[in-house]
Amino acid sequence: QVQLVESGGGLVQPGGSLRLSCVASGFAFNEYAMKWVRRPPGKGLEWISTINKDSGPTYTESVRGRFTISRDNDRNTMYLQMNGLQPEDTGMYYCGRAYAGNQLGQGTQVTVSS
Repeated sequence: QVQLVESGGGLVQPGGSLRLSCVASGFAFNEYAMKWVRRPPGKGLEWISTINKDSGPTYTESVRGRFTISRDNDRNTMYLQMNGLQPEDTGMYYCGRAYAGNQLGQGTQVTVSS
């Protein structure tokens, strides 16, 4: 079955960086567009970024220029490089297939605080 495992979160000061990873299994990873979403404290899920099979990545406005999505199809892994982190980036970060179902992983917590 589809499994998604996020990792790489943590506590970082404003302006810091983190790189999240998402290891996928149970489906043909290279055939699917993938996405990152997050849930800020007390709020609903927020789409962050999508990496498609054949076209460039897309980002929500609040992270464009700071976050970079990428993937390694040989390792069935997607990444999210996050630079210039701000307190408003705090939340639980999840990965999932972009256009195939709503399944997400267990998430990885990102906390940006001084």
